[in-house]
Amino acid sequence: MSTRAEPDNRRLGSEFAKLWAAGTASALGSGLATIAAPLFIASRTTDPLVVSAGFGAAWLPWLLFALPGGVLVDRVDRRRLMVMIDGIRVVFMAVLGTAMLTGWANIGLLYAVLFLINTGEVLFRSAAQAMVPALVPRERLERANGWLAGGTTLMSGIIAGPFAGLLFGIAAALPFLANAGTYAASAILIGLVAGSYRAPRAIPAEGGKDLGEAPGSGRSVWADLVEGLRWLSRQRLLRTMAVLIGLLNVTLTGATAILVLLARERFGVGSVGYGLLFTCEAVGAILGSAIGDRLIKWITATWTIRIGLLIEASLYLVLATTRSAYVAGLAFFVFGIHAALWTIAASSLRQRLTPPEMLGRIGSSNLFIAAGGNCVGALMAGAIAGRFGITAPYWLGLAVAIAVSASTWRVFNRAAVAEAYDLAAPGPGRDSEVRPGAS
Repeated sequence: MSTRAEPDNRRLGSEFAKLWAAGTASALGSGLATIAAPLFIASRTTDPLVVSAGFGAAWLPWLLFALPGGVLVDRVDRRRLMVMIDGIRVVFMAVLGTAMLTGWANIGLLYAVLFLINTGEVLFRSAAQAMVPALVPRERLERANGWLAGGTTLMSGIIAGPFAGLLFGIAAALPFLANAGTYAASAILIGLVAGSYRAPRAIPAEGGKDLGEAPGSGRSVWADLVEGLRWLSRQRLLRTMAVLIGLLNVTLTGATAILVLLARERFGVGSVGYGLLFTCEAVGAILGSAIGDRLIKWITATWTIRIGLLIEASLYLVLATTRSAYVAGLAFFVFGIHAALWTIAASSLRQRLTPPEMLGRIGSSNLFIAAGGNCVGALMAGAIAGRFGITAPYWLGLAVAIAVSASTWRVFNRAAVAEAYDLAAPGPGRDSEVRPGAS
């Protein structure tokens, strides 16, 4: 078996650049659709439950398909899978945009397309995360994940927010048709990435026997799935982080699901102002992504996580009490910094600790847990806001964030995180999972 050439540690490489460009192109279109979908729904109803159900339709596929999707990602060529998914998503989004142009679109069709598009996103995101360790050296994972997070937030937040409001004001179909175009661009860029990106066999133990079977080597999907979940359950840091994110997503997704109504009723802003709130978050995320690898190294992953929990609690407090769009925008800016740092720290730690042959399954297990929180939060927020008032979900979010911070504070101590990084040091076979340019 051939080996990968020693990478230049000063650069992330041209193959990673193609993956990054594809991700940013896709993020622009997804951002347009994310902003435009609630605007389309809100233009036809003011019922908080109906509005938040759109987020539920978007997140339900993550709950249904994340786990089996991770098994698929570990069984097939990850690059080819991503190209196929983008091609299918072009068709679905083009159908939705055409229906809107001709006046045939309704909320039900929008729900259906959101469900189908995000079914593809489940596989796409898991495959993309699994490819990163194959494209960059291990010591550059934080920088690579920072670039990915920064590109995504630049497009989906800073550019897509106001642009979606502007396009939607011209014609409701335009953001969705633009999304179809960005998926097409993403498919082309990923297709240009050289190499084969299949998961490897497990690392041989002493005596020549495998520690486990290769994904899909005659085993059932269920067996592969259970193997990944058992491995995750034995990793205290990754297990705690996955559960923590799932709980926080209940309230964060709920808060986002009804933000369009909060912006109108309490902040007094329209579609462009609503989009600018996401822009404020994106500006913060860009800053966090740009300095994330250096800042995390300086303050450690431990305090990146701990301080982030406090920032998340503060966001809910601000949104529950303020009537100023400017104060809310500032809160979203600070939250954006936290979100970028959290993404970099969590993704890099997971990529360092996870065996290459399990990257798809462990990544999708995290997505599954997070999606459970997203689905519950999207529907619950609408029901709570309808019963107790528009700010009630934000007060609930504050309580949950405080409880989660208190219960997990000691788990992410410096000794535990430092030990995790030591355990993730390169070893035999750990850096040979995929070889760009290999057949």
